[in-house]
Amino acid sequence: MPTDKKILMRGLRYLSGALPLLFLGPVVIHNSFMNKEHPFFKMVLGVGITFCVIAILLMFKGIRTIMKSLVD
Repeated sequence: MPTDKKILMRGLRYLSGALPLLFLGPVVIHNSFMNKEHPFFKMVLGVGITFCVIAILLMFKGIRTIMKSLVD
């Protein structure tokens, strides 16, 4: 059962897209909590949470794609 290289590379691409968001999301959330008085607090917090959610979804999709390339 050989590994499908194209699907494996697509999965690695998803994981590499999630990597910067894994660091960027918590940094944005931390910075938003440092500036609670700022009028854009809620918007910046929403952007940080969105980055974290997108990172989790990309990691899930990447791992699922890699497993699909190894098992199928």
